[in-house]
Amino acid sequence: MTALQEGSADYLAKRAELIEIAGRQFKANGFKATTLAEIGHKAGLDRATVYYYFGSKEELFRECLREGVDSNIQECERIFLDESRDAATRLRAIITQLMTAYDHYYPHMYVYIQEEMSRITSEQSAWAQQIVSQTRKFERIVISLISTLIKSGKMRSDISVRIAANAVFGMLNWTHRWYQPGGPDGPGAVAQAFCDIFFDGMRAKR
Repeated sequence: MTALQEGSADYLAKRAELIEIAGRQFKANGFKATTLAEIGHKAGLDRATVYYYFGSKEELFRECLREGVDSNIQECERIFLDESRDAATRLRAIITQLMTAYDHYYPHMYVYIQEEMSRITSEQSAWAQQIVSQTRKFERIVISLISTLIKSGKMRSDISVRIAANAVFGMLNWTHRWYQPGGPDGPGAVAQAFCDIFFDGMRAKR
């Protein structure tokens, strides 16, 4: 804690390196199978020295998620509250925002989706509950926009809001299985394809 509060450039740089390595290891091997010793080894540190930077593997996991989740939710809320744009435009922007966040914070945000969602949601710690609350907030935003579009007649009403929203979540969250930054399809292209699939499928029948 003292070292973190003093915040020397070298100390903060090594913390950032450990977070980056931990994210890759968590995604590749899962949270339970990943050890502080292997994270430290990849950073050129022994296990004991890792504790100078992080008190536990759980703390490292929290740091992997914190920045990406917080910044993504803040941007999604900003988009949602911008009533100068209609609901369809905002929903498209939110889908694009989440896919962009998955790319920008790769692989850290995927770690939560890939394996640890059930573990986190079962925890009672303040941090776990905050993460769950952020996730629920995103879900409510998407559900609200889809509901608005259905009620306005712009989207078909024979498919429930719940099923439609889960289609969006499913497309976005399944990308943890195949998406790689720098591949042939960037986050914008993926988001555009998902929007086309969803909006074409949900278009109101005339």
